[in-house]
Amino acid sequence: MKTKLKRKSCSAILTLTIFLLTATKAFSQDPNFYIFLCLGQSNMEGNAKFEAQDTIADSRFQVLASVDCPDLGRTRGNWYPAVPPLCRCRTGLTPADYFGKTLIKALPPDIKIGVINVSVGGCKIELFDKDNYQTYVSTSPDWLKNMVREYDGDPYKRLVETAKTAMKDGVIKGVLLHQGESNTGDADWPKKVKTVYSNLIKDLGIAPVPLLAGEMVGADQGGKCASMNSIIAKLPSTLPDSYVISSAGCEAAPDNLHFNAAGYRELGKRYAEKMLSLIKPQAAGKKTN
Repeated sequence: MKTKLKRKSCSAILTLTIFLLTATKAFSQDPNFYIFLCLGQSNMEGNAKFEAQDTIADSRFQVLASVDCPDLGRTRGNWYPAVPPLCRCRTGLTPADYFGKTLIKALPPDIKIGVINVSVGGCKIELFDKDNYQTYVSTSPDWLKNMVREYDGDPYKRLVETAKTAMKDGVIKGVLLHQGESNTGDADWPKKVKTVYSNLIKDLGIAPVPLLAGEMVGADQGGKCASMNSIIAKLPSTLPDSYVISSAGCEAAPDNLHFNAAGYRELGKRYAEKMLSLIKPQAAGKKTN
């Protein structure tokens, strides 16, 4: 009888220990750590060379490395100060840089910002369609395949995996998209974006969050893909949780496809201003210890 009681007692203690460990792990997630997922093609990846003013770090703004970059001292799956490049090892300034910088200036000091950037220059939105990306990649040029290989051949999967790692530390608050140049004239683009977004929300097991989609280089800057902006404008009617970020006045690079550094800074601020209008009321009403 005593042996049975001891066994029951040990079992109860073991169960309680497991519960406490699980609870401790669950509560390690910081509700004040706001995480944003960034995806798209070259303008989200970052095409312009960053300058000294862009490399000033702040401990409240972090990037979760989605690839290994030994030369930068970064290992995939770890957090680092968010200084460019935020995407892969040799990419440039991206809207995500000034998105984060703007947020930390506007939000309470106890709130941190984290970004994950999985983008591939020159890709169509089809690259992030988890059910059809293989067909798209198989017909893509070698230069695009080489970039895709940096994500083990599946950028969408890498985005989900990295996001799940981030969710152990903070809370996903939104998605930033800049893609469309390679889909210019594709009237089905809004539906394709909705498919990617819906899969992402489902695969992460989270409630819907805002998706901000930036316009292509505008007609006022001689944008070669500016006609795509009329299609991007239709996204909110297809995806209710989405919002379009204007590129009007954002300076273009000489190729008229990409933004220059000043253009990225302004576009990033606009992403942030829109996101602030959506999340700042939550932050303002939040009680902190």
